[in-house]
Amino acid sequence: MHESTPRQRIAGGLILLALLLQIAGFSGVINTTYAVSYGLWLAVVLLWRDIPLRSRRQAGVLIALGIGMLLVARWGYGARVDWPGIFTRNAFVVAMLVGVSFIALIGTQGNRRTEGQRVTGTGGVLRTWLGVHFLGTILNLSAVFMVGDRLSREKPLSTPQLLALNRGLSSAALWSPFFASMGVVIALVPNMQYGYVALAGFPLAMAAGLITTLELRRRFDLTEVEGFSLAPQSLLMPLCMAALVMLFHFWLTPTLSIVGIITFLLPTVALAFNLSQGPVYALRRIHQHSMTRLPAMRGEISLFLAAGLFTLGLSTLVDAATQEQWTLFAHFGTPEAMMSFVVIVLSAIIGLHPIIGVSTLASILALEGSEQTLFAFVALAAWAVGTAVGPLSGINLSLQGRYGTSGYYLMKHNLGYAALMSTLALIAIAVLAARL
Repeated sequence: MHESTPRQRIAGGLILLALLLQIAGFSGVINTTYAVSYGLWLAVVLLWRDIPLRSRRQAGVLIALGIGMLLVARWGYGARVDWPGIFTRNAFVVAMLVGVSFIALIGTQGNRRTEGQRVTGTGGVLRTWLGVHFLGTILNLSAVFMVGDRLSREKPLSTPQLLALNRGLSSAALWSPFFASMGVVIALVPNMQYGYVALAGFPLAMAAGLITTLELRRRFDLTEVEGFSLAPQSLLMPLCMAALVMLFHFWLTPTLSIVGIITFLLPTVALAFNLSQGPVYALRRIHQHSMTRLPAMRGEISLFLAAGLFTLGLSTLVDAATQEQWTLFAHFGTPEAMMSFVVIVLSAIIGLHPIIGVSTLASILALEGSEQTLFAFVALAAWAVGTAVGPLSGINLSLQGRYGTSGYYLMKHNLGYAALMSTLALIAIAVLAARL
């Protein structure tokens, strides 16, 4: 790992401060919204030159368009714009991402008791998918590196291994409350019912694992393809974290959103875990995480903040131009939901991150009641399929950078998977719409 520069360390400190301010704001004693967002944006400014070129261009275009549409809305249509507050969109989602990153301080990397037996063949592929999927529900992208690094110790990752990593993580977006996708969706439709979404999303995620295993067995000779099997005790951490979140959500802090609970709960658990080794050890690990891992999140942070600004600009301009009398669909039912899903997935294939399609769609819809839950599932399903197949998604860019593959190579091998998963997702959308 390269030594971080003073500029990067300052940015890491700002990101940590923003997280602490966000947690402090949950008390209701002080409003820290502006301070959190300004801290995160300032960190992005400091880290701008370090952001990969493609991500920087995408974020730059979103920022320019967002500000441009706000200017048009203000001076062309006389809309009222809260200029000091234009940078606050998606800041609390980013704070959640930062909070989730601290769970890596509990990490099991290098702990052989969590690795299970080494396996090959079809069973190995399935176990790789399961391991990445269930660890990824909590650890997010770091689960891919944990498993991928283990598999690539002796030789480069094969195509089946790369596809198992890709699909195992991306399909977790269908139901995991700890994913950035869920944070964005809850922010856009706060009254959505998570239970319905999870009941539809979890079976679809399991179908993704089955499809991956059967498809790769048909297309590749898996005899010598090594898989990764996690020991059963390694799944205790994701299960315990999910149980804790539900405990706080339904009993201890029912007025706090799931995003808010995750934001403070995961760093707290990570801190408590490390304090068992002594306060000096805990502080050293937190300092190292803040100075190295947090600045490394620059791509994610910049994209989510930029998408928030773009969404605000678009919704403000549309409302100003139409006097708040126009929405894309008068009613968000099955046909509209299916059409929205297809458009977001197609936009991901041409290189747009699903957050752009999801945020844009939400800004031009007037969703009420059960429509919010249906939209939430559409967004999560499109996110899961779109990030798997999209050549410029975070998972594919990460696999490209770490293991020397190509995002477009992965897209080519995922097109059939995306088509089949899209078919199942459209069926699930119809079933869910009929139930709501």
